Amino acid sequence: MNIDQLDRRILRELQRDASISVEALGERVGLSRNACWRRVRLMEEAGIITARVALVNPEAVGLGLTVFIAVRTDQHAPDWLERFIKAVRDMPEILGVWRTSGDLDYLLKARVADVRAYDRLYQRLIRRVELTDISASFVMEEIKDTTTLPVDVS
Repeated sequence: MNIDQLDRRILRELQRDASISVEALGERVGLSRNACWRRVRLMEEAGIITARVALVNPEAVGLGLTVFIAVRTDQHAPDWLERFIKAVRDMPEILGVWRTSGDLDYLLKARVADVRAYDRLYQRLIRRVELTDISASFVMEEIKDTTTLPVDVS
């Protein structure tokens, strides 16, 4: 599906507030309610809009520490990768996992209550998969963290 400028305006508004009514969304982007609803539905069906969620303040639910975990491994067999993927997907504290180029094999982002909670996560992870090296960086100050994609940039 090719998206045009109206679709991009809809995406921008939904990223700001996914709970907005279709009527209000249409008013903001200059479309009728029905035309707006059809475009949103088409973008959902095309997989452009993948979910509508509520963003939760991590500190309000006791998850005040963000940790970036650098993982190196000398294991590259398919069965190891399956165990690793299953392990990180099963751990709700791990919010993101990326396979990277360069010195690291994987970069993980986790949210935990404190350093003790990170240590428990670490212990569970190393029990489930063999890792050559693992190191953690604790976020001291969150300067920018957004879920909003720059849909207006080409």
